[in-house]
Amino acid sequence: MKILLSTLHAKYVHASLALPYLASASATLPGVELHILEMTINELPDQLLAKLYAERADVVMFSCYIWNTELTLKLASDLKQLAPETFIVLGGPEVSFGAFDLMVRNSAVDCIVRGEGEQTCRELLDALGRGEPLEEIGGITYREGEEVIANPERAALAELDLVPSPFAAGLVDLKKPLVYYETSRGCPFSCAFCMSSIEKGVRSFSMERIKADLLLLMEAGVQTVKLADRTFNYDARRANEIWNFILEHNRGSKFHFEIAAELLTGDNLDLLVQVPAGMFRFEIGVQSGGEETLAKVERKSSLERLYANVERLKSATKVTVHLDLVAGLPGESLEGFLASVQGLFTLDADHIQVEPLKVLKGTAMRGIARKEGYAYAEAAPYKILRTPWLTFEEIRRIEGISRLLDLVYNSGRFAATMRLFAAERPLSQLLDEAAQFFESAGHFAGNLSLASLFEALWRFGTGGRDEAAKERLRDALCFDFCLTGYPAGNPPSFFTRGSGPDAPGAPLRLEAKPGERVRYYRRTFARDYRCTPWCEEPTVLTFVYRSAPGAGLQVQVL
Repeated sequence: MKILLSTLHAKYVHASLALPYLASASATLPGVELHILEMTINELPDQLLAKLYAERADVVMFSCYIWNTELTLKLASDLKQLAPETFIVLGGPEVSFGAFDLMVRNSAVDCIVRGEGEQTCRELLDALGRGEPLEEIGGITYREGEEVIANPERAALAELDLVPSPFAAGLVDLKKPLVYYETSRGCPFSCAFCMSSIEKGVRSFSMERIKADLLLLMEAGVQTVKLADRTFNYDARRANEIWNFILEHNRGSKFHFEIAAELLTGDNLDLLVQVPAGMFRFEIGVQSGGEETLAKVERKSSLERLYANVERLKSATKVTVHLDLVAGLPGESLEGFLASVQGLFTLDADHIQVEPLKVLKGTAMRGIARKEGYAYAEAAPYKILRTPWLTFEEIRRIEGISRLLDLVYNSGRFAATMRLFAAERPLSQLLDEAAQFFESAGHFAGNLSLASLFEALWRFGTGGRDEAAKERLRDALCFDFCLTGYPAGNPPSFFTRGSGPDAPGAPLRLEAKPGERVRYYRRTFARDYRCTPWCEEPTVLTFVYRSAPGAGLQVQVL
């Protein structure tokens, strides 16, 4: 019996963790041939269908999420038309709730696995291979003739080590730029808006299993390992033991952890001082800067301790800090949201992510939304449309702020310009104004080129400024623009090349290494952005651009 395990990623760089786990759990079943097929939602539907049909599988199992379920259902329907005998199974968080209704509406689906899948899928495939009935398998909803039957729930696996390691079995594509890994399942928090709140408590793989898997990943030279643990540091001593192991054995891999900053201990912070720059990235869910708002969604967090530990991470370690906010939580208005954003700016985070609330299936947030009168999309990803505290127009503004955060703040390309803006007024207020300007000018309608983004910021920033302020902004934008690459072609309108001895082509001796190409550009700036405080007198800066095969572009300021 041939089994095809498949999913649709949002991007090619993503790699599945669920499918290799399911394959490893069922690999020892007699007479079973397992294949994994990972695709993306960006491929043409006919190409996706052709790949699925070419496998000629007896059973096709799809892993479903909010970004791929609609397309997965279409592919399942078309595949059933081509191969009616194929047994089609869905699983994953997006179909674990409302499974009965989904099967009633989609006749191509033969079975849905609800919740954690390793044990259930093994029993299901074993029963299908033997031709046995499915009535004794817990955690599935299946079709029997014209009837849809929902079997009772099954308890989550108590001992995670019982699932064989898919990494040791060679079932995970380690050549992908990003490989997912987990050391635990569950979360110590019970946030109403999160799927992790459905499962109570945390289960961990054994330390022996964790170290064996991590060593395999590091020795394979995986570029980035993204830990799927919902709160990696729920146990501070355990976290330190794993971090120590990585520091001792890492050969160049980078690691992304989701942590609760308020749970970091002094011992954790002392150890993290030793982490080299670029090795660790911490994603920290602040969610809101309002204590009352957090209490309404059962997020038990000390913001004071969280902020203090983030400040310590930024001042004493080289860990990259990524902070998250959820917009649209109960009780938070636009003003409250902007205050939350401003609170993150004061922490000097490396990356700030803002996402409008998604009212996910199965979460307590669905009940809160009904009680409070939320309006949200009925189709995935179930994004809020209006709340008692936010209008639809304000949510659109927040989405504009989120996009500008990525384009301007998170990109790191506008450091001098952002410092200039921050000296004038709160950055949250400025981004709100910029988001409204970009929306009205149509800049969010498509993808902005880098030059167009600089031009748009210039047009936004010059509104209401006197000539001296405009020149300061011009200097900042020119400096940032020069750092992005050699200013060839048609640069933005604020960019002036100058003339005379400081113009491009002025004599300057620079030695290039073999294989390098070197370009340089000179410009006079009114102040020196390399110094703090900035100098007031004009300063000549020389930007040197070096490129070599495999080294990319390097920019040096002389």
